[in-house]
Amino acid sequence: MNGWMGKIIKIDLSTGKQETVEIDDNIRRKYLGGRGLGVKLYTEICSPQTEPLCPQNALIFLTGPLTAVMPTSGRFHVISRSPLTNTICDSSSGGIFGAELKKTGLDGFIVTGKAAKPVYLNITDNGIEIRNAEHFWGLNTQQTKEAIIKETKAGSSVASIGPAGENKVLFAAIMNDKDRTAGRGGMGAVMGSKNLKAVVVKGTGKVSVNDPDALKAFLPKLDRLIDKNPITGKSLQLMGTSVLVNVMNAHGLYPTRNFQGGVFNDAEGVSGEKLSENFVHKKSACYKCPIACGRTTKTANKEGEGPEYETLWAFGAQLGVNDLTAITEANYVCNELGLDTITCGSTIGCAMELYEKGVFPFELKWGDADKLVKLVEDIAYKRGIGTELSLGSKRLAEKYGRPELAMQVKGMEIPAYDPRGVQGQALSYATNNRGGCHIKAYMIGPEILGSPVFLDRFATKGKAEIVALLQDISAMVDSIILCRFLQFAMSPSTFAEMLNIVTGLDFTDDELLKIGKRIYTLERKFNIEAGFTRKDDTLPPRFLNEFLPEGASRNRIVKLDEMLDRYYKIRGWDKNGVPTDETLKELEI
Repeated sequence: MNGWMGKIIKIDLSTGKQETVEIDDNIRRKYLGGRGLGVKLYTEICSPQTEPLCPQNALIFLTGPLTAVMPTSGRFHVISRSPLTNTICDSSSGGIFGAELKKTGLDGFIVTGKAAKPVYLNITDNGIEIRNAEHFWGLNTQQTKEAIIKETKAGSSVASIGPAGENKVLFAAIMNDKDRTAGRGGMGAVMGSKNLKAVVVKGTGKVSVNDPDALKAFLPKLDRLIDKNPITGKSLQLMGTSVLVNVMNAHGLYPTRNFQGGVFNDAEGVSGEKLSENFVHKKSACYKCPIACGRTTKTANKEGEGPEYETLWAFGAQLGVNDLTAITEANYVCNELGLDTITCGSTIGCAMELYEKGVFPFELKWGDADKLVKLVEDIAYKRGIGTELSLGSKRLAEKYGRPELAMQVKGMEIPAYDPRGVQGQALSYATNNRGGCHIKAYMIGPEILGSPVFLDRFATKGKAEIVALLQDISAMVDSIILCRFLQFAMSPSTFAEMLNIVTGLDFTDDELLKIGKRIYTLERKFNIEAGFTRKDDTLPPRFLNEFLPEGASRNRIVKLDEMLDRYYKIRGWDKNGVPTDETLKELEI
């Protein structure tokens, strides 16, 4: 077998029992790995009635057929049901964890049950060992990594939860390789519910490649594609994702004070340029990555990695904060304690508006930079106001009778692009299977960055087709698994060429797109059976009814009704958004 290692282990933490999960070659071809195979396995193990934090819920870690082979291939996906949204959910992370896991001879592992006491998994070429982690419980993620490495093997990769995951905060993250994160959807809370503190991996094996000579000849071509693309070859290499701050602000899309506006007057002071000028120490890269979009930074007090664009926004413009030191240090603390920065910052922003409207009992004002670090700590430990904020914005706003003030879709907070100025991105948010996520169909590419071509960002015509296409491509890329940034530089035909070189199979462009559609539709089917309906494919009323007050997107609202029916038709779903029997048959679901 080429590309895949051919082995997945299921561990029941309640009993300690391990078993090999057999995967048919036909299933492997239809779902690949990562997100796709994870969703397929999850829907076979768990019903739509399985509660996210119960012992019966499954937590699946998977690599893909290109992991540890191609550039940017150190990634892995974690698949489960989200405690934040109740949707089926996958969360991806970079670093070296995915490559090390695959080198142990595994494509991945599945965790069910709940250990009686805290444990961690030690995965090597010799198999999976369940070890006691009581002495690590309570440590932050960086302390956990250092302590576990002393107990295992130098050079190992560690994925762990911090106090946020231990306390089952609904948006707790899994942190790996110090500052890399499977951040969205609360996968860290699922780990915590199982008393699983960490997973440490170290392998020495190699991935079998069908045609090593063709791979050697292909890699320079891939480097050229990356280098000649202005996003992967220039912008991300020069400044990382933070380059987007001034770009989005100039387009009137930079959400300010809980999306009450799209222009932040202090954007320049918290921009990527200022971060590079005053805080960046050096570049950092994931496994075999020539882009190196990560940035190691320093303040007067601490150092770490980031903040990325989304985090600069979440603790900056979203809260009316213009203190770059406070934003950077809040980011460090989120990484240490294991919290998703997007949901964390957005929930604080929701609380600030609730306070502004006179319905929140804790004093939180726009621009309260000096409170950020303590707020993050209080959330992770569920102390005082942190207990309220640990609910996420949807539950918080509902509790105080103002649900419309939560900027979320299906319970997941919307990131740093105001949808009123990008109609395609608005449709992507509304129809995303895991909730308010920007990366499952990054319409900012064609609508703002001109990648692969410029589309009229205010137009609705044709957007349903492009959103569905990008959702399918992204599902496929999440399953092979490579970094999403490669989508800027290459087409499905290049991904097919990669797969065929490594696996020796004859994937076509059309087959890969069908695989993506199959994965997306299976996720949708699960969510429908879990109780989600057309009414959940929407946006907060603010975006549908309130015009942006200023900037280059002034006087715009989202015209969702002009796109949604067309989107359902393209997807092969009925008028209520339910996949038809014909579609399920066509996709062999």
